[in-house]
Amino acid sequence: MELSEQELVRRQSLQTMRDMGINPYPADEYVVTGYSTDIKATFVDEENADAEWYTGKPVRIAGRLMSRRIMGKASFIELQDSKGRIQVYVSRDDVQAPVPEGETATTVEQQMYNVVFKKLLDIGDFIGIEGFVFRTQMGEISVHAQKLTVLAKSLKPLPIVKYKDGVAYDGFTDPEQRYRQRYVDLVVNEGVKDVFLKRSTIVRTMRQVFDEAGYTEVETPMLQAIAGGASARPFITHHNALDVDMYMRIATELYLKRLIVGGFEGVYEIGRNFRNEGMDRSHNPEFTCMELYVSYKDYNWMMTFTEQLLERIAIAVNGTTQVKIGDNIVDFKAPYRRLPILEAIQEKTGYDLSNMSEDEIRVIAKKYGVEDTDKMGRGKLIDEIFGETCEGSFIQPTFITDYPVEMSPLTKMHRSKPGLTERFELMVNGKELANAYSELNDPIDQYNRFVEQMKLADKGDDEAMVIDHDFMRALEYGMPPTSGIGIGIDRLAILMTGQPSIQEVLLFPTMKPEK
Repeated sequence: MELSEQELVRRQSLQTMRDMGINPYPADEYVVTGYSTDIKATFVDEENADAEWYTGKPVRIAGRLMSRRIMGKASFIELQDSKGRIQVYVSRDDVQAPVPEGETATTVEQQMYNVVFKKLLDIGDFIGIEGFVFRTQMGEISVHAQKLTVLAKSLKPLPIVKYKDGVAYDGFTDPEQRYRQRYVDLVVNEGVKDVFLKRSTIVRTMRQVFDEAGYTEVETPMLQAIAGGASARPFITHHNALDVDMYMRIATELYLKRLIVGGFEGVYEIGRNFRNEGMDRSHNPEFTCMELYVSYKDYNWMMTFTEQLLERIAIAVNGTTQVKIGDNIVDFKAPYRRLPILEAIQEKTGYDLSNMSEDEIRVIAKKYGVEDTDKMGRGKLIDEIFGETCEGSFIQPTFITDYPVEMSPLTKMHRSKPGLTERFELMVNGKELANAYSELNDPIDQYNRFVEQMKLADKGDDEAMVIDHDFMRALEYGMPPTSGIGIGIDRLAILMTGQPSIQEVLLFPTMKPEK
């Protein structure tokens, strides 16, 4: 591996430190007593026993050295810790032991400023600062260093953004680089870390809502003998000990329903699913999904519960129900519009598909550019027509309800609309965010639905469901009336943070290996 000039210099500095007796990677704990943002947010200019931070209060901080202005015997540096940045004043007379007159500096303590700080430290190095808080003559809240500790030497230079006349240069902006080297992206690009902190808030708030309702968080298998619970292509792997092919799960649904059979009132799982399908700005082959199932509820109850959940998440993340996404302002304040799918299609196209035959719907699908229609059944055709003509137009949160039975093999028949099911999808900003049902708990009906799915598979639909005989057995023992929902956490994070793509809310999106 060929090293750059800067990398060679940093390695030489590393060796010099070691030769001086400085361990550039010390093992002992460095106790931190304050953080940049907290200090700046609560600082007062005089000693106040009630204040968290005040002039002269001792502090120990640690982080990366991100900039440095050396002015002879004194310097200003910018230190970046886990929460933000703060200015540090470093004076030779404070951090370096005096050298007796006529003698040469020989100890580390006597060379800490002139040699270690000025010559051996580089941008990106981790250091600890012990000192006190004060405000500079320019009015900036800072830390006055009294002791400096080397905590970790950086051997690669960070891509530091430079500004001239308000224009950024040398920015770390290439998407491929940013996603491959997220660790650098997080350090140098402002706002990136905030996106992932907001994502964490989304998941934490969701858990709080479910826990308050009395529902139980569970874990179900990721390796499954049958990939069920959704219409999707699975990843296939091989289990050597059992000598069988297994599938990475495409959904948690069928296992969670087994737990409802077992007597849990409400269960949820927040975990990874895997679908061996295309990648784009809203799809990644592995993604995080939340699924929730609650006994004795229906899809009407679930709509109300969902809109209240999302309203609470929006407020927790952004302090308001409104989020700016591109040019759109999306408002998550409940309640949301409820619109049957066939009415939505009729609104946009003028076609009433409710009484049309499969062949008639196929003609309309072709008209709107749907391909491979011969492999599709009635439900799939309607789904594709909706996707082509309607889906992108729903910016504000909208429940699209009452899907045809062919599209919903795990859903109860509608109580008053023949041929339809009690299902909704939540559309936000032109994309599906959630999918929910009044769950099918009639084992005979469920078996017949699976048989119809197998016919679609024979027709060439590679996303059709396979019969899960153990799940059928569980249903035969009896499952109470239940409502269930799945929410894509990555898509929810896109919406709540106003990001343009799924890659911006995944710490490490799936990418081709580096050449």
